Amino acid sequence: MGERRLDAVVVGAGFAGLYMLHRLRELGLSTRVFEAGSGIGGTWHWNRYPGARCDIESMEYSYQFSDALAQEWEWSERYATQPEILRYANHVADRFDLRKDVQLDTRVVSAHYDDETMRWRITTDRGETLSARWCVMATGCLLSANLPDIPGRDSFAGDAYHTGRWPHTGVDFGGRRVAVVGTGSSGIQSIPLIAREASQLFVFQRTPTYSVPAHNHPLDPRRVSEIKHDYRSFRARNATQAFGANFRQSDESALSLSSEERQATYEERWQSGGLPFLGAFSDLLVDSAANETSADYLRARIRGIVADPAVAERLSPRHVVGCKRLCVDTDYYATYNRPNVTLVDLRATPIAAIDAAGIRTTGQHYPVDAIVFATGFDAMTGALERIDIRGRGGRTLKEKWSAGPRAYLGVATAGFPDLFLITGPGSPSVLSNMLPSIEQHVNWIAACVAHAEQGGRGPVEATLEAEDAWVDHVNAVGAHTLFPACSSWYLGANVPGKPRVFMPYVGFPAYVAKCDEVVAKGYEGFTFG
Repeated sequence: MGERRLDAVVVGAGFAGLYMLHRLRELGLSTRVFEAGSGIGGTWHWNRYPGARCDIESMEYSYQFSDALAQEWEWSERYATQPEILRYANHVADRFDLRKDVQLDTRVVSAHYDDETMRWRITTDRGETLSARWCVMATGCLLSANLPDIPGRDSFAGDAYHTGRWPHTGVDFGGRRVAVVGTGSSGIQSIPLIAREASQLFVFQRTPTYSVPAHNHPLDPRRVSEIKHDYRSFRARNATQAFGANFRQSDESALSLSSEERQATYEERWQSGGLPFLGAFSDLLVDSAANETSADYLRARIRGIVADPAVAERLSPRHVVGCKRLCVDTDYYATYNRPNVTLVDLRATPIAAIDAAGIRTTGQHYPVDAIVFATGFDAMTGALERIDIRGRGGRTLKEKWSAGPRAYLGVATAGFPDLFLITGPGSPSVLSNMLPSIEQHVNWIAACVAHAEQGGRGPVEATLEAEDAWVDHVNAVGAHTLFPACSSWYLGANVPGKPRVFMPYVGFPAYVAKCDEVVAKGYEGFTFG
């Protein structure tokens, strides 16, 4: 095959890749999107496990760039399910005629920068080679499935699944003995539904997770109409919140109230449901004493739901609330009251091996017919590092990031000209409402590309000095919070051998203000060839 020349290549056809394609087209640039999956949707194409659902309310988890799109699309529930979100992504692709520039079932194998031609040379697993000035990585933050390296894992004779790579035809667990390994978000969402089907469910838990009820329900048409009447103001108010979503952030300190007043506030947030629990008080994520009051409340809630005191104790976390992602569930803790559900505490009896018949811990053997690995992802950097990305002088991105990811604003990395990352490390990404974060990044990238194209400017590249200063700033901001207080996937701690670096930036409004300031100062921290 000959080398095809394009203006831009985008890797990934999730919400980020679709909108990036739309914006690059508006600039008149020939663009091709490559997607490894058989359909668009990114995270929502792959994650089809039982109970998969967004933890941001559906009226907020949607594109903002088109008023007509916002008005015409109708969400059915407070928290949209994976099938509904995927239908939305497909609707957007059709409405804006995006499919003709998206190539599915195609994995980008490498992206190498040519110092002489000042273009990116991209190869795919189909043997294609392309040349483009601009290369945009829309590979997603939670896409690279993390499978635990357990001895004998591949010897299991039954069916094995990862929640992030679920069969598109679904799975019937009726009458089967099932093991679920992991109790993060995907485990907490899927366990109650699997428990209703399976004859026996064994949940293998290493670290218990805090979870609050979703209290999901069909959307009230009157509330939907009220929001849509002034959708722009609704979005603008959310953008002023720390996480870019309506968490109803309080200005009060948890320690300024009496225990009775504090309890009443937590109770109201619990009954309301969802991640706004974290907004109950202004100091929950910065003061350990304040945080402990929320932990006490949540542990008491677990004890009040789970009938067996010993099981309730094993399900009660001891880490800081929020340092691992707070989960949102439907009947998760109550599931452990079912007679067919057994909790296996891996802190007491770790997994020793998997064999053909099941899972063996240091305590006993558990015979099962199916294993579900709800073990999460190599977050934020995993999908990028699976591609052979090489910048100036042939230096690999993996080599540059060997001690941890380094990116200016989370959007560009020094030594890799005309390469952009959408919601990369050093941006709010997973600590924000992802759809507005994606749009903000794509709009910023599109404006930067237009600035370079219209001015006939050379390669756009972050300076090393700006990158170093930004990474230091991200670390300093994170250190003033409790987010780095425990081993979590925010730090890459779930992937053996991965450097422990706190990857997201804390604070959506401050981040947006910094991005705007960079532009106002003539793209401060960037060179243009």
